[in-house]
Amino acid sequence: MQDLGGIVERALADFAAAPDPASLENAKARYLGKAGELSGFRPQGSPEERRAAGVAFNSAKQKIEAALEARRAVLAEAKLSARLTEQALDVTLPGRGRARGNIHPVIRTWQRIEEIWRSIGFEVADGPEIETDWFNFTALNSPENHPSRSMQDTFYVDVKDAKGLPLVLRTHTSPMQVRYARIHKPPIKVIAPGRTYRVDSDATHSPMFHQVEGLWIDENISFADLKGVYTEFLRRFFENDALEVRFRPSFFPFTEPSAEIDMKLKGRWLEISGSGQVHPSVVRNFGLDPERYIGFAFGSGLERLTMLRYGIEDLRLFFDGDLRFLEQFP
Repeated sequence: MQDLGGIVERALADFAAAPDPASLENAKARYLGKAGELSGFRPQGSPEERRAAGVAFNSAKQKIEAALEARRAVLAEAKLSARLTEQALDVTLPGRGRARGNIHPVIRTWQRIEEIWRSIGFEVADGPEIETDWFNFTALNSPENHPSRSMQDTFYVDVKDAKGLPLVLRTHTSPMQVRYARIHKPPIKVIAPGRTYRVDSDATHSPMFHQVEGLWIDENISFADLKGVYTEFLRRFFENDALEVRFRPSFFPFTEPSAEIDMKLKGRWLEISGSGQVHPSVVRNFGLDPERYIGFAFGSGLERLTMLRYGIEDLRLFFDGDLRFLEQFP
């Protein structure tokens, strides 16, 4: 018969010497594993001898298992004690205050824009970021298959509207112009700031970004009104009464005529916004008579305005969450 007593002694010694749980489990495998020393036990002899050998085997196994559990408990206790020591608190130390956060630079720009436009008499509107195809495109003179849609390749939602078209993450806040105009009577003076989504990602573009759209509709609103109020907005936003602004001919499906708005900064012209006189088809989609009502619209990127105001060159810094960057805007 195997030397069960010797096996028990070696197992107890190896368990006691195991410095960590991994070493202990390796020692366990040497004695209790499928190929361990106890696995080869085969009682021989008469029935009485085999019975006695079985009793001795069970006793040896129980001693080894008991020693194993005892060592596991000792190692677990040592680990817990070490953690408690590492994490111990010195209650005599002064408490740590919770630092106050700062307003994000883009939100700071958002607040400044609202303040300026409110002072000019504009309301502020808010609306859904998940839009129908009609509000996001068709109502703005961009029907299905219109070439202008390729400029706003975007994100669609696996939910369809009443016409069977998929919902879309809005590509601009212009849908709010339509929504607002359909439930308010002229004169309409409103801005719509908010998040928008397009498939763009580089130093000057992000898949999610912020825009502010503006709309002024009444019976006698001209392009001169657009030039006047937007130039005033830029000069107040950048705190520069001598800021040079120009309107450069362009194309947008929802305005006619259309213009890019540029401003001169440090000796060079920078594109800052798109604008134009609201297209008669869009006025009609507002639920208004284009023969009676006229007006203008504009759209500006909040990140771009923020970058120019604070001299930031990489738009991605706004979304990285790096405190070293954000703490520069107390």
